[in-house]
Amino acid sequence: MKRLYRSRKDRMIGGILGGMGKRYKMDSSLLRIITVILMLLTGIVPFFIGYLIAWIIIPLDPTKK
Repeated sequence: MKRLYRSRKDRMIGGILGGMGKRYKMDSSLLRIITVILMLLTGIVPFFIGYLIAWIIIPLDPTKK
């Protein structure tokens, strides 16, 4: 089973969406656009808190490539 890691290379802030893109074989730019749209529709604070929690919980990619 594949694990979710924060990306070391494909990162804007914390590498969370870059890691999700790699894990689910999606373009990370598309995930970023979807995240911004959902954030604007539902509220910035819940997404910000969720992003911070994910940043703390999801480990950094162990490969040094």
